[in-house]
Amino acid sequence: MRKGSTLRRRGFRKRPGEGVEKDLPIDMLVSGEGEGIRLDAFVAGAIGVGRGPAARAVEQGRIRVDGLARKPSFRLKQGMRVQGACPAPRQAGPVEPVGIPLEVLYEDEWIVVVNKPAGMSVHPGAGASGPTLAGALIARYPEMALVGDPERPGIVHRLDKLTTGVMVAARNAHAHAVLSRAFKAHEHTRIYLALCWGSPGKDSGTIETFMQRNPKDRTRMTSRAKEGRRAVTHWEVLKRWRDFALLRLKLETGRTHQIRVHLAESGHPVAGDPVYGPRRRARTIPDPRVRSALEALSRQMLHASLLGIRHPATGEYLEFTSEPPEDMRAFMSALDAAQEGS
Repeated sequence: MRKGSTLRRRGFRKRPGEGVEKDLPIDMLVSGEGEGIRLDAFVAGAIGVGRGPAARAVEQGRIRVDGLARKPSFRLKQGMRVQGACPAPRQAGPVEPVGIPLEVLYEDEWIVVVNKPAGMSVHPGAGASGPTLAGALIARYPEMALVGDPERPGIVHRLDKLTTGVMVAARNAHAHAVLSRAFKAHEHTRIYLALCWGSPGKDSGTIETFMQRNPKDRTRMTSRAKEGRRAVTHWEVLKRWRDFALLRLKLETGRTHQIRVHLAESGHPVAGDPVYGPRRRARTIPDPRVRSALEALSRQMLHASLLGIRHPATGEYLEFTSEPPEDMRAFMSALDAAQEGS
């Protein structure tokens, strides 16, 4: 703890070998030594959590400065009061390896590129359950356990648990540093395919907004904001059906839930989206084949179909692709059948 600071930590306990059971509270006055420090770094150092969990708690509004929500990058000043709570780690120690098969698209001594299936979280975290991509990677490549953040070894970007498609991970520290900087600077190409409700009035366009946590529900994001992080999505229609369309989307930025929020708040939510999708609209679909296929969906119809990166060792530009998974193909087949039969 920094000299001149005050800290109260109550309401939690540890069992041997386990992580903290409850949230880690923080109530601190910033001393002179804390002047100019980023809020997320201050919180991480004060309560002993990783920078990532601290930043997420700040973004979710769980930690405030003088009662106000701030960004993780906010620079503190002496005398400010930092209060709130950060979720405690679910368990202590590194990610556990899990021996489950992976569809590897490319591998060398620097990187591995995989086709992530639906239902697999990228790394352990709040709300994550079941096997993770990080666990599967270190089971296959044990050296990756020491690469990057122990809570997300080798991981340089992510996809939502229910989103499928191409991902790259780093197999050594140099590759991790190079790729992390490139993703932060958006020096990569990410193309997605999405099946959305309705049919956009134009064939292509760009959605540019600010994005931030929804003030009414901190588990959701919103683009209906006057400030936040810049979010840009370029889209084009590949195919139209009566009630749905297939879109090709290129991300200029990579914000949490960016495509799902941009499409939902523009009136064309992703089919099957359990968070941002429409309620009870399946019953409005006249064709029974499409209605049945829609009701059978267990996730959003969003697929990361192409990833382009610069190789961290050679600088060569590489692109990796994957075809839509079976559930997306089945839904499109139902749409085709209904269109042909109409």
